[in-house]
Amino acid sequence: MRYEITSRPSYSLLKIYLNPGESVTAEAGSMILMNPDLDVNTQAYGGVISSLKRTILGGESLFLNTFTAKRDAEIWLAPELPGDLIAVELDGSKDLIVQDSSYLAHFGDLSIDVVFRGLKGILAEGQLFWLKLSGRGIVWLGSYGAIEARELGVNERSTIDNFHLVAMDSTISWDVRLFGGLKSALLSGEGIVLDLVGPGRLYVQTRNPRALADFLYNYVRARTGSR
Repeated sequence: MRYEITSRPSYSLLKIYLNPGESVTAEAGSMILMNPDLDVNTQAYGGVISSLKRTILGGESLFLNTFTAKRDAEIWLAPELPGDLIAVELDGSKDLIVQDSSYLAHFGDLSIDVVFRGLKGILAEGQLFWLKLSGRGIVWLGSYGAIEARELGVNERSTIDNFHLVAMDSTISWDVRLFGGLKSALLSGEGIVLDLVGPGRLYVQTRNPRALADFLYNYVRARTGSR
């Protein structure tokens, strides 16, 4: 298997080239182009119970598509939002925690589950659960905007906006709080932030999908005159 990411960072496209017998699993609806040398198997990945957990708790599709090459084959995949793509390699030594809807596809022996964010996840907004990917292989993640990586050392701290997190190593611990005091939280435009403590690597997106949703809502309401 080999791959390339083109048209980045605004409208990134993932092109995967498979050897005979190799497979890649992708989010439903992400395929843009493929050649006829691929067999497609749509299934509740990891079993019905695991898939229902990802759908109900993690906000992901119930079904995933697995594409298997009969001969040398090519497939193009893209995320829903305009933005970047990155490949994260997992070697089995630690899990990867992924924010809502950032998962695009994976290659290799990986399992997908959900992890409870805890009661503090209620304050953090978004889903109460994150996806957890385990095993050995490559996972491709999408974002709204570009993606930046940051390595945290042991006990090194970093604070990020809740809606800018894409993914992080499972070795990173986190907590949620209001940005500053109540006045800052209400007036600064930041609201809820995550305090992260290393070690591990985290990935952030440079744009906020919640801000996009709010903009579109206000725009449509203004154009249609709805209240």
